[in-house]
Amino acid sequence: MTEKHFPIENNNEQEYLLLKAKIKTLQEELAIVEQKTAGFEAILRSHLENELIEERELTVLYKKLQQQKKNKRLAQKQRGKNYVEKQGLKVINKTAISNLSNNEKNEKKRLYREAMLHVHPDKFSMNYEKIDLATEITTKLIEIYQTGNLNDLKKFHSNIFIGKAIENDKNLTLEKTALIVDNYLKNELEKIIKQLEFAKAKHTYKVLTEYQNPLTFINELRDFYNDRIFKLKKRTRKAK
Repeated sequence: MTEKHFPIENNNEQEYLLLKAKIKTLQEELAIVEQKTAGFEAILRSHLENELIEERELTVLYKKLQQQKKNKRLAQKQRGKNYVEKQGLKVINKTAISNLSNNEKNEKKRLYREAMLHVHPDKFSMNYEKIDLATEITTKLIEIYQTGNLNDLKKFHSNIFIGKAIENDKNLTLEKTALIVDNYLKNELEKIIKQLEFAKAKHTYKVLTEYQNPLTFINELRDFYNDRIFKLKKRTRKAK
C-alpha cells in the first residue's frame, strides 16, 4: 500500500481517521493470524522439546568445530613447516553443574529449556531480521548453561523474557508531533501490510490452515529433526 492510496494532509482529519481505521483492522487481523500460529507452534514444540534442544546444542558444537578447523588451516599457512598441531577442541559437558543440589539442577534445567524454546532460531525461520539474533542468543544460552552458575542463567533468562523500555522524547513541539504522527501512520500502514503478508506466508500457518489434520505435521518435523540430529552427531563425534 503506497501513500497515493491513503494521502494524509495535516488538515485532512477524515483521511487521517480512515488511515487509522485501516491500520486497526489490519492489526486485528494480524493479531488473530499470529495468535493461531503461535498456539499451533507451541503445540509442535511441546511434542518436540528434546529434539529441538539436542539439535541446537549439536549445531552450536558443529559450528565451533568448523571454526576450529578454519583457524588451524590459517595457522598452518602462517607457520608453514614449523606448524605444530594444536590440541583438539575441548567440549564442555554438563558435569560442570554436578556440584549443584538436585533442586538447583532442576531449576537450571527448567530455565534453560524454557529460554531455549522461547528463542530457538526455528521460531524465526521466516524472519531473517531476527534469526541471526536468535542464533547468537541460543549460543550464549548454551554456554551459560554448561559453564555458568544458576544466578548467571537466571539473569540471562530474565533478559530474554523482559523487554527494554523505550524512552519518550518529551521536548516535542506541536508541529513536530503532528508531523511525526503523520509519517508514523504512513509507515505503520506499510509495515503492517508486510507483517500480515509475512505472517500468512509462514509455513506453520499454511500447515494450520491447509492441512486436513495439522497435527500430522508433528511426525514430519520429528523425522526432519531426527535426520538432522543423526547427521550432526556424525559430524561432531570426534569431539565427544
